[in-house]
Amino acid sequence: MRSTTVRISLRSKGVLRELSAQTGKKMQEILDEAVESYHRRLFLERSNEAFAALQANSKAWEDEKKEREVWEHTLSDGLKA
Repeated sequence: MRSTTVRISLRSKGVLRELSAQTGKKMQEILDEAVESYHRRLFLERSNEAFAALQANSKAWEDEKKEREVWEHTLSDGLKA
């Protein structure tokens, strides 16, 4: 696995050491998991914001609901998956 050097605060390094001692995982593994978790959280937050903006726009929200209705009927179209 390729790696690079990233500067972190002494506090974060201490937390990583504690987590490593508690879990038996390498600090790099913990950091990788933390970055992935943050990435997913940010994705979901942005998705929620976009969905809220869609709902706030009454015309766009009505269009969305109409499109969903069309898709709902595709499950009963008799075609085999």
